[in-house]
Amino acid sequence: MIWIYRLLFPFFLVVMAPRYLLRMRRRGGYAAGFRNRFGLMPPIAPRRAGVRRVWLQAVSVGEMLAIEPILGALGSEGVEVVLTTTTSTGYRVASDRHLPSVCAVAYFPIDWAPFSALAWRRINPDLAIVAEGERWPEHMHQARSRGVRVLCINARISDRSFGRLSRFAPAASFVVGGIDRLLASSAHDAESFRRLGYPADRISVTGNLKLDVRIPILGDAERALLREGLGLPEGSPVVLGSSTWPGEEAALVGALQGCRARGIGLRLLIVPRHAERREEIERLLQASGLSHHFRSRGAAPGPVDVSVADTTGELRRLAQLADIVFVGKSLAPHTEGQTPVEAAILGKPILMGPGMSNFRAISADLLRCGAAATVADPGGLLSEIALLVGDPARRAAMAAASAGWHKENGGALERTLGAIQGELARIP
Repeated sequence: MIWIYRLLFPFFLVVMAPRYLLRMRRRGGYAAGFRNRFGLMPPIAPRRAGVRRVWLQAVSVGEMLAIEPILGALGSEGVEVVLTTTTSTGYRVASDRHLPSVCAVAYFPIDWAPFSALAWRRINPDLAIVAEGERWPEHMHQARSRGVRVLCINARISDRSFGRLSRFAPAASFVVGGIDRLLASSAHDAESFRRLGYPADRISVTGNLKLDVRIPILGDAERALLREGLGLPEGSPVVLGSSTWPGEEAALVGALQGCRARGIGLRLLIVPRHAERREEIERLLQASGLSHHFRSRGAAPGPVDVSVADTTGELRRLAQLADIVFVGKSLAPHTEGQTPVEAAILGKPILMGPGMSNFRAISADLLRCGAAATVADPGGLLSEIALLVGDPARRAAMAAASAGWHKENGGALERTLGAIQGELARIP
C-alpha cells in the first residue's frame, strides 16, 4: 500500500497546500526552518562511535513540555536526540527550552518519500519515537526499510480517527502497522488500537505523560504581579477560558455578562488556542462593551473585565490565577476538546462542553470523581459558572477532587522511560 500512498500524496499535497500555507501565514513563525519541510535538516554533528541517536517527533507545545523530563533522562545517559515538531509554537518552545539538551531542533518533513528519505539519511537514528497521534506512513516505512524500530509514546486516538479507520481495515493496518511498540495513554486508547487490529502483545498502557508534568507554582508576589499585568484585580473571582476555539469566547463573554446582570462579580481570562485570532476576538469584545486588554500589548493600564493572553507557552502560569477553568474546543460545533490535565494538576474546578473525544478517558474520570462538570451549551455555561462563583464550598470540593485524581494517576514518565531504555538496549 505504500506505493499507492506515494502516488496519491503529491496530488493531496497540491490540493491542501493553499489551505496550510494560509494557516501558516496567519499563525506566523514558520519562515525559520521552513526548508526542513523538504528534508533539508539543520547541521547535525556526525555520529559518534558507541553513542545511540534517537529521532523524537512531538507535534506541538503540550507534547514539547511533556517530553522535557524524557529529554533530560536520555541526555544524562549520553543518548543523542534530534527533536522535530510540526507547529511554529512547538518549534519555538523546542528551541527555547530544549536546544541545549538535543543535537538539533527542526520541523518534521513532509511525509513524501523524497523529503522523508532525505531527512532520514541526514539524521540516521538508531530509534524513532513518535508522540501521541504522530503516525506518518512514509516516516514509518523509512524506519522499517532501515531496520529502525518505531516506538509510539503517550499514544492516543480520537473517536473521529477511530471511526474512520475502523470502516476500512487495510487503512487501519497501514496507519498503525508500522509501529513496533505502542505505549497507550489510557486503557480506552489501548482497546481502540486493539480493535483496529494492532497486536495486543505490542501494546502497553503506560498512562498519560502530561499527568507527570511538574508545574512551578507561583509565589504570592509573583501571582500578584501577574494579576496586575493582566488587569485582574485581587478579590475578583477569575474564570479561565483554556485554549478556546471560535464561538467559545462569545459563550464566555455571554456568561460574564449574564453573571454581572445577576449581581455576580467576576473577571474573565481568555487564552485562545491560536493567538493569531486576536483580531476576531477583539471585534467580539468591542461589540460587547466590556473593558479588555491583550497581553501581547504589554501590561494592562488598569483593571479590565476581560484579559486575553494572546501569547504562547504561558497557560500553566496563567491557570494558577483561575478560580474556575473552562476547557476549550468542547462546545458545539467542536467535538474534540483540549486537555484538562493542567487544570487538574493545579487542583482547579473544571467545566467542559460535551465534545471531549480527544480526552474521553480523562474527562470521564474527572466527571466521575467530581472534579469536573459538563455544560451542554452557552446557557449551561452561564448557569454553572454562576452556581460555582456563588458556592465556594462546591468549588473547594471540586478542586480537591482534581488534585486527588492527579495524585492517583501519575507514574507514566517512569513507565515510558523504562520502555525507551528497553528499546535502546535491543540495538546491537
